[in-house]
Amino acid sequence: MKKIEAIIKPFKLDEVRESLSEIGVTGLTVTEVKGFGRQKGHTELYRGAEYVVDFLPKVKIEIVVAAETVEPAIDAIIKAAHTGKIGDGKIFVTAVEQVVRIRTGETDEAAI
Repeated sequence: MKKIEAIIKPFKLDEVRESLSEIGVTGLTVTEVKGFGRQKGHTELYRGAEYVVDFLPKVKIEIVVAAETVEPAIDAIIKAAHTGKIGDGKIFVTAVEQVVRIRTGETDEAAI
């Protein structure tokens, strides 16, 4: 099992969710986050004063999938989240040792 964390632009969330749903991903967790990478924030004008926005709003999606679903899930996220502009985001994949569904006690693959 693998955990996929994707940091994407907020307006791409629905497209990514639909894309993952099409390949059979049944659940995900979404968190509103802020951060920056190469984008390094930007300058905005508010009431005539210029100020720097260091942390840009992003959305973090977390899913846990079987090992054979990792590549299709990554492809689905890339296709749905891609705009071709700086700040499209990143995907991180890590190993998951154990999963337990609290309600039923199911473990590992059955609990996903």
